[in-house]
Amino acid sequence: MSLDEWIGKSETLADVVTAFPYAALSATLDRSFERPPAGTELPALWHWLYFLPLYRQSDVGPDGHAKRGGFLPPVPLPRRMWAGSQFDFHSPLRIGDSLERVSTIQEVTEKSGRTGPLVFVKVRHEIRRNGESNIALTEFHDIVYREAAKPDDIAPPPRPAPETATWEKKWFPDDVLLFRYSALTFNGHRIHYDRRYVTEVEKYPGLIVHGPLLATLLLDLLRHQAPRAEVARYEFRAIRPTFDTHPFHVCGEPGADGKTFHLWARDHEGWLTMDATAVIR
Repeated sequence: MSLDEWIGKSETLADVVTAFPYAALSATLDRSFERPPAGTELPALWHWLYFLPLYRQSDVGPDGHAKRGGFLPPVPLPRRMWAGSQFDFHSPLRIGDSLERVSTIQEVTEKSGRTGPLVFVKVRHEIRRNGESNIALTEFHDIVYREAAKPDDIAPPPRPAPETATWEKKWFPDDVLLFRYSALTFNGHRIHYDRRYVTEVEKYPGLIVHGPLLATLLLDLLRHQAPRAEVARYEFRAIRPTFDTHPFHVCGEPGADGKTFHLWARDHEGWLTMDATAVIR
């Protein structure tokens, strides 16, 4: 079956914004973790604590994700990564809201890279709250699939991160942080917690920090520096993996217009690992 046949496929899920995941992620990010009352606004990206991927244990694939060919197309390439996302936050989501998410396969693109074939899948998510017809949040999720690592693979040249930042915070990605985030998002991808798998099978030097966690930490930096700011748009792109073997930094720089912020993550060697832009109202 051609992968193009998955374009236009959709699924609809429902969930309720409850207080415990909010408090648990707050604790994981070392913030106050009292369970918030109904009506409390979710910080941007914290909708990832809901609509969690559920599948039976017998349906788990070798990498910890669901076996291929369900909602996502059955891409035959074994390595899967979150390449980036784009968001429009139309109206806030709040504790107590009943949500509906409609997800649609927007694009499936096959390409050839320096390490072999690549497949890019773009998924569009639309979230509505409390039965409203208006969309509260629009998200595009970019997924990339790659071949298994080969001994003669040549890594792409790294990009240096900006040398200066107005804001900066250092994080130590230990096993507990990665485990807690995997548990909060019900993410079974073994590259984030199974050291034997990630080093022996996928040939990485250590556990990989979740792309969504990095994206969340970047916005958490903005939230700390500008607590009253309301994010209207956000986009991020993963540049290179961040491993748990060394600390990393999340950084930010306000733009001249006072509404646009450049956010980025850099590893211990000064290489750019994630690049992002946030626009506030």
